[in-house]
Amino acid sequence: MQLRHSTNPAQIRTFDTAALRANYLVDDLFVDDEIRATYTHEDRIVLGGARPVTAPLTLGSFDELRTETFFENREAGIVNVGGTGTVSVDGTAYVLATGSCLYIGRGVVDVVFTSTAPAAPASFYLFSATAHTAYPTTLVEAGQGTVRELGDPTTSNERTINQYIHANGVQSCQVVMGVTVLSTGSMWNTMPAHTHDRRTECYLYFDLDADQRVIHLMGEPTESRHLVVANNEAIISPSWSLHSGFGTGSYSFVWAMAGENKAFDDMDHVLPAALL
Repeated sequence: MQLRHSTNPAQIRTFDTAALRANYLVDDLFVDDEIRATYTHEDRIVLGGARPVTAPLTLGSFDELRTETFFENREAGIVNVGGTGTVSVDGTAYVLATGSCLYIGRGVVDVVFTSTAPAAPASFYLFSATAHTAYPTTLVEAGQGTVRELGDPTTSNERTINQYIHANGVQSCQVVMGVTVLSTGSMWNTMPAHTHDRRTECYLYFDLDADQRVIHLMGEPTESRHLVVANNEAIISPSWSLHSGFGTGSYSFVWAMAGENKAFDDMDHVLPAALL
């Protein structure tokens, strides 16, 4: 497990590209036959990736958590961004096609990841936050959550938002999670950009061709920075940082948040003319 400490706006003004990537980019989540994890002190979120190819992978705890099991004090949302696979939760198997989401609540003991076809392995993306109570494990098939159509072709941000874990959907303590798919010809994943000072948000970009990139905007509105992000790489966006992105090719992304509330629309927009 990697550790990332919290940062503040004064620090980012001094960061070069290497420092930005070291603090906010997670680029090694998916490795064949491994479970990888990154712990960030931003709202004590854990980002994880599991890609079972030749054998199932069992999710244990990590020394940094000081718990017997991973879910002793935590909950998580899992989205599969690879081929079809199965997540077994305390003996119950849940089949996740590409884009499907599984919520796992506090107190679960045994979690095992398996790919249906090793030639097309599953890639399970895990977003975890601390939890004070237990909610039931719940599967939502791809496209079956609360669907919202936002944006417009004229501003290149027409997109379909699938809300899975949220206040009016699958219940959780604080995790909010979903998948956004951009329409053909749209490249901005959200514009105007926004902040939400009450929650940390993480983006996992996927379905991006290997030779394409997403230019992810971050930082303060008047001190903006950017990161160049490849397929299956994630961004940690602190609560004070704006977030938006533009792709050089078509892509989708998993968005997930944890913090003060679960209100999806609790955000502070930053109009393009206000960005510096």
